[in-house]
Amino acid sequence: MRYPPDIPEDGDDDELSLFRRSVADAIPHEPKPFITKRPKPPARARFKRADEAQVLRDSLEVESLQGILDNGDHLNYCREGVSEQILRKLRRGRYSLQAEVDLHGLTVPKARVELNDFLAECRHERLSCVRVIHGKGLRSGNGGPVLKSKVALWLKLANYVIAYTSARPTDGGTGALYVLLERIR
Repeated sequence: MRYPPDIPEDGDDDELSLFRRSVADAIPHEPKPFITKRPKPPARARFKRADEAQVLRDSLEVESLQGILDNGDHLNYCREGVSEQILRKLRRGRYSLQAEVDLHGLTVPKARVELNDFLAECRHERLSCVRVIHGKGLRSGNGGPVLKSKVALWLKLANYVIAYTSARPTDGGTGALYVLLERIR
């Protein structure tokens, strides 16, 4: 049987007949389904660059953490060039506390934002001695207190922090810090 079956056998040479004779041996292909959906674009992380930068900063902080918690639970820091006497007075509670922030129970990123906002407000208000409550890290597991070491590092890296030390037992003990800030002129 020839395809299409209506090919005239007579010698009519009009164009349609000529075309039909020339394609009489052709086999039709099965039509492919028409795809209307476009493929989804590849997923891009919205904050990929910022996340990678934060990972880099955190990895560099590990080196700076050495020595912060080496002396047990009690934290001390005094900026270079500042008298040991100032740290001693701070440790004994001789400076009056003007404000405080409670960070324990927060995640590390939220605690960092909260601490930065608090310190910025303290500097704006020209406060010099504040208390930062970070908690003791009793639920942190084998890794030790996470927030405590992070807060200590963040304060150490802030150029306007003169000194800090763990609070007296009545003010939170090793779960809080007295922080002495540089006054804005």
